[in-house]
Amino acid sequence: MELTWIAIIASLCMGIGAVLVFVFAVKKNYFRNLEDAKYQVFWSDVEELLDSPPEEKKDEDPSETRD
Repeated sequence: MELTWIAIIASLCMGIGAVLVFVFAVKKNYFRNLEDAKYQVFWSDVEELLDSPPEEKKDEDPSETRD
């Protein structure tokens, strides 16, 4: 029974901590420009693909035979 109360108290502490972190993030405007961050990541990935040289395919050794 003692472990049950410890688990309940621990889960309540974690829940309260998560709520406090959420409230802090909302007050500091961390959720203001979520769409801008998404597009910055997307366009940086596209630029990397365009700037990188094409990959060369490795030729298989013709001496190897497949059974």
